[in-house]
Amino acid sequence: MRTWYSVLFFFLMMSTVLGGVHYYLWRELIRAPRWTPRPRRALTAGLVLLFALLMGSFPAYRLLRPEVAAPLVFVSFTWLGIMFLLFVATLARHGLHHAAGRVSRVNVDPGRRLFLQRTSALGVGVLTTGASAVSIQKALDSLHVREVDVRHEKLAAGWAPLRIALVTDIHVGATIGREFVTAMVERINTLDADLVAITGDLVDGSVPDLAPHVAPLAGLRSRHGTFFVPGNHEYYSGLDAWLAHLGSLGIRTLRNERVTLDHHGHAFDVAGIDDPTGNPDMPRTVAGRNPETPLLVLAHQPRAVRHTAGHGGLLQLSGHTHGGQIWPFNFLVRIVQPYVEGLHRHNDGMFVYVSPGTGYWGPAMRLGTKAEITAVTLARA
Repeated sequence: MRTWYSVLFFFLMMSTVLGGVHYYLWRELIRAPRWTPRPRRALTAGLVLLFALLMGSFPAYRLLRPEVAAPLVFVSFTWLGIMFLLFVATLARHGLHHAAGRVSRVNVDPGRRLFLQRTSALGVGVLTTGASAVSIQKALDSLHVREVDVRHEKLAAGWAPLRIALVTDIHVGATIGREFVTAMVERINTLDADLVAITGDLVDGSVPDLAPHVAPLAGLRSRHGTFFVPGNHEYYSGLDAWLAHLGSLGIRTLRNERVTLDHHGHAFDVAGIDDPTGNPDMPRTVAGRNPETPLLVLAHQPRAVRHTAGHGGLLQLSGHTHGGQIWPFNFLVRIVQPYVEGLHRHNDGMFVYVSPGTGYWGPAMRLGTKAEITAVTLARA
């Protein structure tokens, strides 16, 4: 019963928020420019239809099989991304109109005002169309490999560089499937990695629906194996079932636990902690650990550093943020996450690397960031 209340609350909240955005776009871009009746009716009907498609995609995403839901989800989620860019551009347009009115402080001829309203509305449409085309093309590009070197002074002399292939936030589901996963695995296997790390949000859907699509993960190759920590989306998708299934593919899950591995004669620890959606417990994870052993930490969200800092870690690998995915959403991410993307050194000396993600969530769009497989090399400074 509680689950249905949660679903209903989510649907009502999204209806209210997205309905408000659609109304704002209608008011500013359709009503205010006072288009002639025929284009005004067509634009209004189109906006209402897109809102209905978007709201219908949320239950379709969860209730229908991925291959059935895919066309509806792709179209409606693409509109979600375009709508966000349109909303940002319309806010900017509104602000410019307001500022211009305050500066001039004179009555503008009604005909001229209407011309400016229509011209600026068309400008918003053209700008958003261009930005959307670029962002879709970037999201659907072939997989990019980013090389990241991390050099730490606490590594012992003779330490052989550890090469880690990091992927995160793949979001296998209605619009990302087996073909993408196969290409990703093939690319990882060219990197000669010592270890593969998957830091959560691998899937959006159940094991029965998505098992064929994640099956290529069994082909991942590295010296020390593949390690996984769950993200918040695994909790939404049936966590226990997924952890059991990933184990059958040879992927080791770390939930507030660690393993000690031998890397060319040097011991090192790999620790993974739960996402805040679960119960992160770093003291339990490192209990009894030899503090002289190098420690690599896997955590889905960058803000896990609040738990992991001060426990002797040399490097934390995270995802979750998507680098903002669609600019300027990255500025909102900064409100809740200490780091949005890239390599940072935390105040306890531990490095934190935040991947912008390997797939995407929602719209197949990226603006201001690029999906990646990260090849992280941990070496002695």
